[in-house]
Amino acid sequence: MNFWFAVLRQAGRNLKQTWTSQFMTFLTVSLSVLIFAFFYLIYTNMLGAGDRLNDELRLIVYLEEEPGPAMQMQLRRKIENFDDVEEIIFISKEAAYKRFAKQLGEDSDVLDDMPKNFLPASIEVVPLKGLRGYNQIKLFSEYLASLPGTEKVQYGQEWVERFYYFTRLLTIVVLLSGTLLILTATFMVAYTIRLTIMGRQDELELLKLVGATNSYIRTPFLIEGILQGFMGSIIGLSALYGLFRWIISHFTGPGILHIFQFDFFPPIVIFIIILCSISLCSIGSYTSIRKFLKI
Repeated sequence: MNFWFAVLRQAGRNLKQTWTSQFMTFLTVSLSVLIFAFFYLIYTNMLGAGDRLNDELRLIVYLEEEPGPAMQMQLRRKIENFDDVEEIIFISKEAAYKRFAKQLGEDSDVLDDMPKNFLPASIEVVPLKGLRGYNQIKLFSEYLASLPGTEKVQYGQEWVERFYYFTRLLTIVVLLSGTLLILTATFMVAYTIRLTIMGRQDELELLKLVGATNSYIRTPFLIEGILQGFMGSIIGLSALYGLFRWIISHFTGPGILHIFQFDFFPPIVIFIIILCSISLCSIGSYTSIRKFLKI
């Protein structure tokens, strides 16, 4: 108990003597955690939105003519030859008309003068969830377009492509911000501990001469690194949560936040981010101790 009391008191003394550099390191770690967590939060929510949209993904194959029973069997076999699918639905011209009228709702009277067969027959193909990557969907679409009697295939190509490339861009940004967190947390803490050690070199040598153990001398510097990582991550995540709540409260309504459900990190992810921040700052502290504290 006396050991830890003395160690904590020494750590507090170190923080007090170098509070300017400690404060700058604390701000840098907090900002790094905030930047990384911000982009990672967007990334995880975009992946979640993509999964929800994939559940509704359907490839619509518009046909030149409405197929008979024999032709439907032939088309079904050809589609399943590419890969297994969850569902294949043949929609006749009349069924397409009824569906369109239902979608119009109260405005369906605009179709009163239209023939009930003016819409093309089509096939709705629901791919398996394992076949819903961008490249797989593109290949599947090209295959469906080659089927006999196919006029065109639609699945929201432009939107899916943009979403795919946006997700790839977010992946790169998350990796870069994660690298920034690693570099700043490690090197800034290492630099701060180095300044503390250099400023107290004579005192540390005196402590060693009077019998202080290596653990007694090193532990306060490790505690500084742990505190920097813990407090920096807590403040960074708290700032992100405040920003998240502000965005949700001010931008709800008929916009993108209304279409997609955005969630904050679950507790396990918050714990991992805090643990990673503590680990990186501890590594930076330990590196300085090993390099500049010759004991």
